[in-house]
Amino acid sequence: MFINLTQNKNLKLFKIISEVAARNNQSVYIVGGYVRDLLMKRKASTDIDFVTEQSGIELAQSVAEEIDPKLKVSVFKTYGTAMIKYRDLELEFVGARKESYTENSRKPEVEGGTLEDDQKRRDFTINAMAISLNKDNFGELIDPFNGIEDLEKKILRTPLEPVQTYSDDPLRMMRAIRFASTLQFTIEENSLLAISQEVERIKIVSMERIMVEFNKIMMSEKPSIGLSLLGQTGLLKYIIPELIELKGVEEVEGQTHKDNFYHTLEVVDNISLNTDKLWLRWAALLHDIGKAPTKKFVEGTGWTFHGHEFLGSKMAKTLFQRLKLPLGPDLKYVQKMVKLSSRPIALITDDASDSALRRLLFDAGEDMEDLFTLCKADITTKNSKKQDKFKRNFEYVAVKIKEVEEKDQVRNFQPPISGEEIMVMFDLKPGREIGILKEKVKEAILEGEILNDHDEAKRFVIIEAEKLGLEAKI
Repeated sequence: MFINLTQNKNLKLFKIISEVAARNNQSVYIVGGYVRDLLMKRKASTDIDFVTEQSGIELAQSVAEEIDPKLKVSVFKTYGTAMIKYRDLELEFVGARKESYTENSRKPEVEGGTLEDDQKRRDFTINAMAISLNKDNFGELIDPFNGIEDLEKKILRTPLEPVQTYSDDPLRMMRAIRFASTLQFTIEENSLLAISQEVERIKIVSMERIMVEFNKIMMSEKPSIGLSLLGQTGLLKYIIPELIELKGVEEVEGQTHKDNFYHTLEVVDNISLNTDKLWLRWAALLHDIGKAPTKKFVEGTGWTFHGHEFLGSKMAKTLFQRLKLPLGPDLKYVQKMVKLSSRPIALITDDASDSALRRLLFDAGEDMEDLFTLCKADITTKNSKKQDKFKRNFEYVAVKIKEVEEKDQVRNFQPPISGEEIMVMFDLKPGREIGILKEKVKEAILEGEILNDHDEAKRFVIIEAEKLGLEAKI
């Protein structure tokens, strides 16, 4: 079978590489994800991998010289690879190789091999196809494991025996689930079973590498596909056991609670329809993480999860540290979203005070819209009347908040009177009194005792300062 490359936007580049390889007496093939996506008619990848049965480094250097002598070639001698950044493309060249693994490492022993050897070491049949760029069979699809049929059937299958494939490189287990989620493919039965058998091997993979795959699952169109598979195979237990703790329904005196694990997956899917923000999706994933440790049955009330949002926001930090995720603004954002995730619901009543609305505005700041996106995603009832009611309630709160915001301007709150001005007013040096007075101003504004206005704040500070034994100098 031949692939028609005449309409391919990279045809000119492929012809150059073909010519250079012929001059060097080298073979050359396009391999991997680019071939898969081309056959699936997906958006063309900007990463293109090339395999030669000779030296990948030499081929890369010759290609760069042919395109532009100033083009930089990044060489990785240990792996026998070289990379060229050309326009918007990353071109990687590697010598075909055989691999053998030791039990405690996913780094293989490598030796030179044929194209067939190289295809055997690939993770899945759909990634093991190659397109020849050699002059005598330019465009021929080389597909020894019938990957094209697996593409058509939307099946993920390993080229070789799956237990060996996953044991050799356990990261492939995460990749299998990532592809199942991003491509919405089915993992072939024996392959899925092999992941469950080899699940403990994931411990030899660095958490950073695991999180790269996990975040791709989180960014897929329907993350619950991947998250469910992580739970089903047992991988999730080694990554986020806190989520596993949410599984199951308990019954006491005929009263049950919902299965918070499957509810969480629904919330992540719901929010993914409305945002591509990775960390907002993470907030959805962790919004109920504190429910397992706070679950309690109260006689006459039923199941309660008091304080689960506060505990969940604290758990998020421990979790991010363990998963080697960013500990700066991204973590703080997720913690804030988790902590505030139930606050808008409490404001749905008609008698919700302006003070409560101002405090939510103050606490959410510029992330108020994201918080509402999360709260709406949290509506997982299948009852359409209830759904409509909840959505109308949120719209009602949004209108009330907008009115308060326009009147009081407390979103992204900046004190109307600065610490420096207070120091000048009372001839003070930096100290605890300044902090006390600024905090009193903030509280008075949030409680509606004074307007968010400089002159009102100044008069209020003078009164409060007197209570601390301070006298205005100006």
